[in-house]
Amino acid sequence: MRYKKFQDIELSALGFGCMRLPKNSDAAADINEELAAEMFRYAYDHGVNYFDTAWGYHDHNSEPVVGKLLKAFPRDSFYLATKFPGYDLANFTKLPEIFEEQLKRLDVDYFDFYLCHNVTEKNIDAYLDPQYGVMDYLREQKKAGRIRHLGFSCHGQQDVLERFVEAYKDDVEFCQIQLNYLDWTLQKADRKVEYLKSRGIPVWVMEPVRGGKLADIDADYREKLEALRPGETPASWAVRFAIETEGVGMVLSGMSTMEQVVDNVKTASEEEPLSAAEKQALAEIAEGMIGRTALPCTGCAYCTEYCPMQINIPKFMTAYNDMCYSKGGFVPSITYSSAPEGHRPDDCLGCGACAAVCPQNLDIPGMMSDFVVKYKEYYSKED
Repeated sequence: MRYKKFQDIELSALGFGCMRLPKNSDAAADINEELAAEMFRYAYDHGVNYFDTAWGYHDHNSEPVVGKLLKAFPRDSFYLATKFPGYDLANFTKLPEIFEEQLKRLDVDYFDFYLCHNVTEKNIDAYLDPQYGVMDYLREQKKAGRIRHLGFSCHGQQDVLERFVEAYKDDVEFCQIQLNYLDWTLQKADRKVEYLKSRGIPVWVMEPVRGGKLADIDADYREKLEALRPGETPASWAVRFAIETEGVGMVLSGMSTMEQVVDNVKTASEEEPLSAAEKQALAEIAEGMIGRTALPCTGCAYCTEYCPMQINIPKFMTAYNDMCYSKGGFVPSITYSSAPEGHRPDDCLGCGACAAVCPQNLDIPGMMSDFVVKYKEYYSKED
């Protein structure tokens, strides 16, 4: 297993994400504990020393199961991470209660790593609001030794990430973002990495295989990679890309099968860096994936100056491209729901003032109309 230095400790390059543990049935909470225990044991025996869970994973059953299974190993031989569930605004008044319950669920006296979970456009104001005192409380827990290292995960766009960091720059020790060779450009992970590097904040990676999508790529892409590294799985390419990205200190993979554990451990244990030609191949594959659905917005924002409804068109263009590729996805939903009423794609007048000044000659009114149609199609069940 490769290891990366974080302050005064060595972390395995691969972390075990506990959001997609094996199940006995379709019920989220019905975790197959016997198989999960075998997977934990294999990962641990092969050098994985970081286990990541959260309050809401597996319908609130991940933390109890993870706590139970980790009893198989000495407490000082691994690092445990969990998170405050700020994705639900109702939880901001319950932080102390939730924190104490998490210690009980995981049956530990302290967390090695604790995160403010899922900072987005929807909850950034609450995270920064003094009335909730989120960071004040977490500082107290760190001072008391019940948190060793403090960070946050972020699905928000660049401005949200920067607001959180600038507000808590003296407290944030690491930041977890969605990063893979597709989202390097699709969700602009490259910009987030550069910013975090400039602030001296190590990057933790979530969704390196994009929820499994990069493990099941089209045949032509698979053949291209197979020609470069025979026998290498598509998932291993994605994990390797994340591990080798400069500034990354931890790559989390939510593993559901023993085969995934074995493959990921193998990849994280090999010192076989991607060549320039291989990185270019991944970039070309990502470009091909995105190009099949995306509109080539450059984010110049000329359009917004002329929009009578003051819609943040570049932001919705980014969300539209992601939504089209993902056929849904978390980030587009957050972008839409967090936008002020009256300034969403539904409010587009179709006047064409935006398209008239677009340097790329994009059909922006058409995109806005299609955004509304696809949003209803992909998210109607959630609503």
